[in-house]
Amino acid sequence: MGGRIRITGMNSGLDTDSMVQELVNAYKKQGEKYTKKKTTTEWKQEAWKTLNGKIKNFFTKQASNMRFSSSYMKKKTTVSDTSKVSVIASDNAVNGTQTLEVNALAKAGYLTGGEITVTKDGKQVKANKNTTLAELGFTGTGTIKIGKGPAAAEGAAYAPVKTESFDVSGDMTLDQFAKCVSAAGFNASFDESTGRFFVSSKESGADNNFEFVSTGTGASLEGLLKLTKTSGGSKIDGEDAQITLNGATFTSANNTFSINGLTITAKELTSGPLSLVTDTDYDQIYDNIKNFFKEYNGLINEIDKLYNAESSKGYEPLTSEEKDAMTDEEIEKWEAKIKDALLRGDSELDTLASTMRTSLLSTFEIGGQTLSLSSFGINTLGYFNAAENEKNAYHIDGDPDDADVSGNADKLRTMIASDPNGTMEFFQKLAGKLYDAMNKIQSTSNSYSSYGSFYSDKKLKNDYEDQIKQVDKWDKYVADQEDKYYKQFTAMESAMSSLQSQQSYISQLFGMG
Repeated sequence: MGGRIRITGMNSGLDTDSMVQELVNAYKKQGEKYTKKKTTTEWKQEAWKTLNGKIKNFFTKQASNMRFSSSYMKKKTTVSDTSKVSVIASDNAVNGTQTLEVNALAKAGYLTGGEITVTKDGKQVKANKNTTLAELGFTGTGTIKIGKGPAAAEGAAYAPVKTESFDVSGDMTLDQFAKCVSAAGFNASFDESTGRFFVSSKESGADNNFEFVSTGTGASLEGLLKLTKTSGGSKIDGEDAQITLNGATFTSANNTFSINGLTITAKELTSGPLSLVTDTDYDQIYDNIKNFFKEYNGLINEIDKLYNAESSKGYEPLTSEEKDAMTDEEIEKWEAKIKDALLRGDSELDTLASTMRTSLLSTFEIGGQTLSLSSFGINTLGYFNAAENEKNAYHIDGDPDDADVSGNADKLRTMIASDPNGTMEFFQKLAGKLYDAMNKIQSTSNSYSSYGSFYSDKKLKNDYEDQIKQVDKWDKYVADQEDKYYKQFTAMESAMSSLQSQQSYISQLFGMG
C-alpha cells in the first residue's frame, strides 16, 4: 500500500474500497489469531517472570539459609539492669552467668576557654572573630603545639604521646586561629556571643586527650587566648571507659567492649555488680523456623492458586476494534480473566509444587529417632479443613498467630528447649533436601536460560520471537493481497474507461453523438 493514493470506481460506479476490504477481511481475521497468540505468550512471560522472582527469593534465602547452623544457634544475653549496660551475644559466646561493673565512662577531652576582651575606646569589650592576635598583644611569630595523649597525674608535668603544630603571626584573626586548631585534628570554634574558644577532641578516650603545650614568642599566647585553666578557662580530660568483668578490668577508648563473644556497651556507672546471663536464644530458633514456613506457605499457596485457576475458555486478547466497543472497566475484567488463568494446569508449575511438597514430607534419623515435621507439631490442616488453595500450607501447633492451631500444644518450643541441637540438625537436613531438589529443577533443562530460572524462559522467549515474525509476515501477506485486489479493480476500471471511449468515438463517427 505504501501510502499511495487510489482512485477507484469512477467508471464502474462500484464501492471498490468496501469490496476490497471485504475480500481481505478473512486474511485479517487469520492475522488477528496470530497477534492474540503473541499477546498471550507475552503475558505468560510476564506472569512467569513475576512468580519466578518469588521462587528464586525463597530458594536463595529461606531454603538456602536454613541449611546452616548459624540460622539456629543464636545466643542472647540478659542483663539485670539494661539502663546501665546493653549486651549483644555473638554465636560463639559462652553460655553462663557473669558479673559486671561499670567503673568509668569514656570522655572526650573538652576545653572551654576564658572570656577574651580587647580595649575599644578606653573600654574592655568582648573580642570578635575578626580580632587579631596583635590586638591582644601578640606581635611576633611562632608555633603552636598541641599535645595528644593521657592526662598527667596530679602535680606531674604533661608528657604528650604525640603533638600537632601550626604557625601563628600577629595578623592572624581568632577565627583563623580556630580553623588552624581544627585542621590540626580537633573540633574548635570561637563563639562571639561569649567571647570564648571551645576546643574538643574528635574521639573519646585517654589517648585522645589534648593540651596546649607551647606558644609563640613574645607575650604568652596561651594566656592571651585564655586557653589554660589558670586564665578563666576550664578543661575536662579525655578518659577511657573501664569495666570489671568477672573480677578482671578492661578499658576502652569508647564505651563499647568486645570480650569473648560479647559486645558490651556501658551506659551508666554502677553501684554494684550486675549479672549477665548468656544462653541459646530459643525464641530466635523458633522465629526462624516460623518465618521459613511463613515464606513457604505464601509461595506454595500462590502456586496452587495459579495452577488451579478457573478456565478462561472463550476469552482471548482483544483487538483494537473490540476494545473500542468496551469500557475501560470491561477491558480490565476481560484481560484479568485471561491473565489469572495463564498458568492453569502448567506442567512446570506442577513439577515445582510436587518437588517442594515431597521434600517436606522427608524423615530423618536424629539421635536414634525417626523424625518428621509432625514430630515438631508442624502439619497441614488436611484436605477438607484447609481453605481453597491452602491445602499444602503448614501450620505450627501452638502458634498464637494462627487461629487454626493456636490452641494445640506447642511441640516445637518443647523440642527446641529439650534438644536444640537435634532440632537444628533436623531442619538443616530438611532445608538441604528441599534446596537440592529445587536446585535440580533449574539446572537440568536446556529451556532454562540461567541459574535461578525455574521455568522455560528460553523457550518462551523463542516462541514469542517466532510469533512476532509470524505476525509481521502475515501483515505483509494481507497488504500484498489488498494491493492485488486493488490492481484487479484498477485494471477493470481502465478496461471500462477504454470501452467507453471507443463507444463515444463510434457514436461521433456515425453522427450519433
